[in-house]
Amino acid sequence: MSGTEWGLVVSVFLACAVEAVEALTVVLAVGITRSWHSSLGGAGAAVLALGALVAALGPAITALPLTALRLVVGGLLLVFGLQWLRKSVLRASGLKALHDEAAAFAEEAQAARAAGRPPSRWDGYSFTIAFKGVLLEGLEVVFIALTFGANQHRVGLAAIAAGAAVVLVALVGVAIHAPLTRVPENAMKFSVGVMLTSFGTFWGAEGAGALARRRRRAAGHRPGRGARRAGHGALAAPGAAHACRWRARMSAVRRAAQWVWDFVVGDDWVTAAGVVVALGLTAIIAGAGATAWWVMPVAVVALLGLSLRRAAR
Repeated sequence: MSGTEWGLVVSVFLACAVEAVEALTVVLAVGITRSWHSSLGGAGAAVLALGALVAALGPAITALPLTALRLVVGGLLLVFGLQWLRKSVLRASGLKALHDEAAAFAEEAQAARAAGRPPSRWDGYSFTIAFKGVLLEGLEVVFIALTFGANQHRVGLAAIAAGAAVVLVALVGVAIHAPLTRVPENAMKFSVGVMLTSFGTFWGAEGAGALARRRRRAAGHRPGRGARRAGHGALAAPGAAHACRWRARMSAVRRAAQWVWDFVVGDDWVTAAGVVVALGLTAIIAGAGATAWWVMPVAVVALLGLSLRRAAR
């Protein structure tokens, strides 16, 4: 495999392993406290749902034009990676508490006991908690696997790396029958954050520059005003039923956009806005024919430093 493919495998494997450790803690807590049968069923159902999501979205994302794909994926990975970097640095410096799997296990177990004993072998509480825990932690893995894999047209390789990490963590958890408290989660998150930021910087800058150069070349081939105005007003005003369907679709889009915002951007929208501005500046400079490779690295260092400074205050 090439160096880029190794970077893909290592990034996805480490990210998946971190999230799998956290998901394992939830499954163990409800399994030991209430029902193994139901908790494992919930975890399995979540894994199947995540696999179906990768299978459905992978080909669709890969079909996008390479320039647009690198610009969008690079920007998303950059925002996501800076978020992971910021949190891992804050935890390492003591400004943010380290993630404690033992404490998380105790909290989940206490909540499971407080819910009462299951009425039968099938326990809806255990199934729901395990399903929710695995699904939520796994969505981050799916995001990384799809974006990394699609940008290199190696979604299958990314899926294999993710599956290997999940299987390894699950086998270790079953073997020791306890949460994995000694796994260096913060160091792994820092490593993944560095990789996400590095690949996002490269892909985002390359996509922005290529898009700007393409638009500059196409500027001399734009149609005249008459051609642009042709067909204006051809669409009739939508009816009432169509308007209702449109409002329902827009409401679903807004909910999905809010989830993506919370998931990718998190609590630091300033950094996300800075990434967008830096990509736009890269496109402007590249479109003018000047060297623009330096913009994104400088922006990454500045944005991370400012984000850490705000958090420290």
